[in-house]
Amino acid sequence: MELNLKKPICFFDLETTGVNVATERIVEIAILKVFPNGNKESHTWRVNPEMPIPEGASAIHGITDEMVANEPTFKELAPKIYALIKDSDLGGFNSNRFDIPLLAEELLRAEVDFDMKKALSVDVQTIFHKMEKRTLEAAYKFYCNKDLTDAHSAAADTNATYEVLKAQLDRYPELQNDVNYLADFSSHRDHADFAGFISYNEDGIEIFSFGKYKGNLVTEILEKDSGYFGWLLNADFPLYTKQVLTRIRLQKLNTKF
Repeated sequence: MELNLKKPICFFDLETTGVNVATERIVEIAILKVFPNGNKESHTWRVNPEMPIPEGASAIHGITDEMVANEPTFKELAPKIYALIKDSDLGGFNSNRFDIPLLAEELLRAEVDFDMKKALSVDVQTIFHKMEKRTLEAAYKFYCNKDLTDAHSAAADTNATYEVLKAQLDRYPELQNDVNYLADFSSHRDHADFAGFISYNEDGIEIFSFGKYKGNLVTEILEKDSGYFGWLLNADFPLYTKQVLTRIRLQKLNTKF
């Protein structure tokens, strides 16, 4: 079954220096852009992370410091990457929890104004786990009857993810072939930011989901405790979380004028 698309969707996969979204860097990125007419466009870039790649990470994806020493930095690649994804929804495997948050951090560090409010995200892993509870290699074998022989290669993982989603639509008639539905089905929680520090209450208004102000409206706390906003911006929170907080604060200030 081919995807029923109203706009392009970019399936992507990252290989990185580690798993901490706020501090790690990308060493390889592969993007498969699928258009509503069925055409596809794919790109893979190795990236100089400007920091040593830990041996543990290299053992997983096979990319070493020497292999990326002469590759462009993410900041150099950012304009090309953003131009490719800016008009698209996003898809991946565990992308809502890792790949999209880390990509957002890298784009914001490169001074690219990345905002997921303009895109939907389909996490194929979440659909898989809700339906079968397995891994990408098992998903590829289960749905496509193929062996993922080059696992942890960004390009192989990206193409496998795309094939798995199409096979999931074939296997489960209850899944709607619609990116809005798939994005909602594959989401874990209703957060305003990727890391889950800011959630929505039952009225769809942003609230803090951590710390001493947990459950309180963000707008009320930022107005009542102005020092808290400064502390949040200077603390070790992800850049996207800080961007969301800044946007909420600016919207509140604009309504006063």
